[in-house]
Amino acid sequence: MSGNTGGLAGRLAGRTAIVTGGASGFGAGIVRRFLADGARVVIADIDGDAARALADTLGDQAIAVAVDVASAASVAAMAAALTERGIEPGVLVNNAGVGQGPTPLAELDEDRFDRIAAVNMKSIYLTARAFVPGMQARGGGVILNMGSTAAVRPRPGLTWYNASKGWVVTATRSMAAELAPWRIRVNCLNPVAGDTPMLATFMGGDSPEARDRMLATIPLGRLSTPEDLGHAASYLCSDQAAMLTGVALEVDGGRCL
Repeated sequence: MSGNTGGLAGRLAGRTAIVTGGASGFGAGIVRRFLADGARVVIADIDGDAARALADTLGDQAIAVAVDVASAASVAAMAAALTERGIEPGVLVNNAGVGQGPTPLAELDEDRFDRIAAVNMKSIYLTARAFVPGMQARGGGVILNMGSTAAVRPRPGLTWYNASKGWVVTATRSMAAELAPWRIRVNCLNPVAGDTPMLATFMGGDSPEARDRMLATIPLGRLSTPEDLGHAASYLCSDQAAMLTGVALEVDGGRCL
């Protein structure tokens, strides 16, 4: 792939990226970092108003799109709308995800299970179906999937969420192997819990005591931040990581040691 390889500044210059779930949390951190590093970014989020509000603060290189990544029709409509505007993404970040509250594995509501599977897993299939053919035709691209430390060191009470993120890691490696002949790199980030809207869900409610218990499991003694994920994502999607594919990078302060 072409691009700036001379340093950190502008290392995504000339790239167009889609970031799903880009209006908040880790996604917004990735959006901001990509823009700072020279990319044009499509902020794709189920909350279209939030995506537009963020784009309005970030300038002309940020484009807002409302999409439900768990819906085949919605993803296809997004891809068609971008094509009509002449937008051909070379970078796809599958960041959108949902969590679950601490629940015994036999007691999780079936509707919640289905939503976890649809957003955390099926969405990656749907976006691949929509955007991989274009990357193949153009001779390359980068896909970055959002996993979790839950895939590596699962915690009790989150079994079906843990399993969905284990699926993401395996899918990433298989996609990397299959798409390498087209010079499409596929990697994954495994963040530890971050100070994002999803944190309270995982902890079963936010409180100083719950945060202390979470922090006690992280050797570096802090939660991950959107900025942490933005820096890691920018690197993996740049030519500086040109030899990296099939990687599941832990951004976890030592959680998985």
